[in-house]
Amino acid sequence: MDRFESFPEQPEAKRLLRAALAERPAHAYLLHGPPGVGKRAAALAFAAELLGSPERVERRAHPDLYVLEPLGDQIRIDAIRELRRDLHMRPYEADRRVYLVLGADLMNEDAADALLKDLEEPPSYAVIVLVANDLGPLPETIRSRCQLVPFRRLSERAMREEIARRAPGLDEEEQTTLARLAAGRLDRMERLLDPAAAEGRATLLDVARNVYRDPAFDPAAATSRLMEVIRARGSAAREAAQEALEGFELPAREAEQRVRRAARGAEREELLATLDELAAWYRDLVVVGAGAEGAVVHSDRLEELREDATPERLAGAERACEVVRRTWRDAEELQVNASLALEALLIELRGAVAGVAPIPL
Repeated sequence: MDRFESFPEQPEAKRLLRAALAERPAHAYLLHGPPGVGKRAAALAFAAELLGSPERVERRAHPDLYVLEPLGDQIRIDAIRELRRDLHMRPYEADRRVYLVLGADLMNEDAADALLKDLEEPPSYAVIVLVANDLGPLPETIRSRCQLVPFRRLSERAMREEIARRAPGLDEEEQTTLARLAAGRLDRMERLLDPAAAEGRATLLDVARNVYRDPAFDPAAATSRLMEVIRARGSAAREAAQEALEGFELPAREAEQRVRRAARGAEREELLATLDELAAWYRDLVVVGAGAEGAVVHSDRLEELREDATPERLAGAERACEVVRRTWRDAEELQVNASLALEALLIELRGAVAGVAPIPL
């Protein structure tokens, strides 16, 4: 088994990377696709094969491996300048040097322009591997100078197998639920397997049901419950970022900025995951009402869904899905205040599903 079998599926990406190893590697590759589908694992496996030292590459300890990744929400020009200085150093041990730029779509404009100069005329011994969740932010001039390696969301079957491997104590119904909630993303799966995530999910579904079941439903109080979960994710990311920075000699102000950016990024991801799960709940009401229970996402909550999916509630559940999706798009595309966005959403959902008109401001 080669190292590309260490991550699931992705047959096209594996074919292209194996072909690159069988022939003379190109000077630059761009691995792109949704978050959490194996791109980083593939990039490290590719680097290990190019350098011939899997153990040291895995530990990022090979002298001919250079890894650049964002600490926060951007890669700035100073980091690219440092990479460029290293780029013109000849290999220490291997026949080539490998440069991994993780989160390449987070390069700001100056950083992308600086990297472009070396993508146009790189040293013959250098292989540059960019990893990006989104091609959109990358200039066409960078994309056109790289061999594109596409990644796709993982299948439900692959997700179930990975969940069974990492959490063998879960029953089949729980595995199916988590696989569907993860939506083809290994990072979402890891989040869902965290015991804290189980508590957060219970809170979320309680809020989702109270929207239409609790006559005294309070959107502000419900928002506070959801924000506790979101902020807890941010706090965990802050602690992880602080630990990651311990080996760096950075000015205190810059270190704190990076930590804050990591926390904000984690909170934003948790907000998007919360909205995805909320939309899935109202979608499930419609699915159960239509008699298609095999397609339910929250399959471990089927009894509650059957109880809630009354005929008079289905039209409202459809509207609720649309409202949540609109909020998700806003949160994904814009810099929104999570607390205000959630409270406004819950007020709208109350009107959509329970038929309660919002109080005029």
